[in-house]
Amino acid sequence: MGSDNTAKAILRKVRVSPQKLNIVASMIRGMPVQKAMDTLLYSKKRIANDVRKTLNSAVANAENNHGLNPDSLYVKEAHVGYSIKLRRFHPRGRGRGGVVMKPFSHLTVIVEERG
Repeated sequence: MGSDNTAKAILRKVRVSPQKLNIVASMIRGMPVQKAMDTLLYSKKRIANDVRKTLNSAVANAENNHGLNPDSLYVKEAHVGYSIKLRRFHPRGRGRGGVVMKPFSHLTVIVEERG
């Protein structure tokens, strides 16, 4: 993120598995921002709304903090990272307990100006 024509936004500790979030993030990688917004708006995935808000925040950061033109931006990177995993126990037969993992993840969206 060293150059002046990029901006980023980070969504931390979102309650979805990284695999599911990466499916949505891979849909918008390399797209122009307006096309990515439309793709996320009409996606059936539950997490797509949070990804759209993060992309919107990255565009606002580019416009306000770096003075970039929002019409010429594209999604340079959208990468997903692991966060915590909550361990919950579910009762099983014969007095045993089964472990239920509830994963969280992080999303980083970096937009760059073309041109």
